[in-house]
Amino acid sequence: MSEPKKTKKPSRQQVFTLLVQIGRKDGDGLPDKATGAALMCFASGIDEAEAVRETVAILKQADTNPLDVTGYGTLEEREAEGQEIDAEERALMQRALEENSVIVAQMTPFYD
Repeated sequence: MSEPKKTKKPSRQQVFTLLVQIGRKDGDGLPDKATGAALMCFASGIDEAEAVRETVAILKQADTNPLDVTGYGTLEEREAEGQEIDAEERALMQRALEENSVIVAQMTPFYD
């Protein structure tokens, strides 16, 4: 009798694209005259709610002031909407998945 093969359970983690608006806070690292910023993040999570919670927690630990989060879905959802995702963005999403992490892909400061 042969032993049943042990199959690794597929990970339920997915990567979500999030746009986080942050306000000013002492030590936030934003340019002096900026009033805040938008951060494009790739965050892993079992669902979008978990990805948002993890992203907000990490940004707070990094001395930023998250104000609002907009979710843009997973890679598959974005492709289904016809969005073009370049190789660099795909690589960052893969890294977020492999590291089970949040990656800030882009930061755009806001000025008055």
